[in-house]
Amino acid sequence: MNRSASLSRTILAPLLLGVLVIVLWQLAVVVLEIKPFVLPSPSSIAAQFSGSIATVWSASLVTGSNAVIGLLLGAVVGIVAAIVATVLPLTDELSAPLVAAASVIPIVALAPVLYTMFGADKETARQLVAALAVFIPVYLNTLRGLRQARPVHRDLMRAYGASGWQATRAVTLPGAVPFLFIGLRIASSLAVISALIGEYFGGPIGGLGKSITSAAASSNYSLAYAYVLGAIILGLVFYVVTLGVERLVSPHRADVRGAA
Repeated sequence: MNRSASLSRTILAPLLLGVLVIVLWQLAVVVLEIKPFVLPSPSSIAAQFSGSIATVWSASLVTGSNAVIGLLLGAVVGIVAAIVATVLPLTDELSAPLVAAASVIPIVALAPVLYTMFGADKETARQLVAALAVFIPVYLNTLRGLRQARPVHRDLMRAYGASGWQATRAVTLPGAVPFLFIGLRIASSLAVISALIGEYFGGPIGGLGKSITSAAASSNYSLAYAYVLGAIILGLVFYVVTLGVERLVSPHRADVRGAA
């Protein structure tokens, strides 16, 4: 019974709310005669999406590949940096201002600079923008998780004669896993958003961001929203895959609340 109630809250309720919003959106556009350049109707967006599914798919592959590379790069660097900061506290103190500065760097200012550095015909700038956006939540959450091990647990491991690596493997790393995946869940969506925004400011032709701007520039607003829908689906795919990996790695571990 409790499982059915939980299923209703987590799946059915959001689906019903989404359907209600779409219905009200369609009614508002028809009744109020809202112009397409202000807000296209869901039916016109769906028609453009289905008619342009091939181009949406190819653009999603470009943005998705940049987001994947950025996610992997930013996650690896964030995890390694968190481990180093845990082992060497002085490193954490020295890097704290740099991490704070990196967390507030605007993508709109960073992307053009990276295009100048690495070339406007390369995808490198978009991947680095995504990696930077991923690094911050992964680093901060992993660092917090690595510091969750209580002194009493460490003392117990020392009392049993465990080595430093054994204590880390048995106590520190397992405790950090939920926090790591909290960071990855946040970062998975940020990777897509950052790669998408990076496409607005130059680089090779292709990707959802470029497609959105091109469609809007030609006043095909329904098509622009169709690409936006593709970006939403891509972000959801990233989030669901990350959540699935988390369930595979720690299927019985309770989620850590409040860290996100």
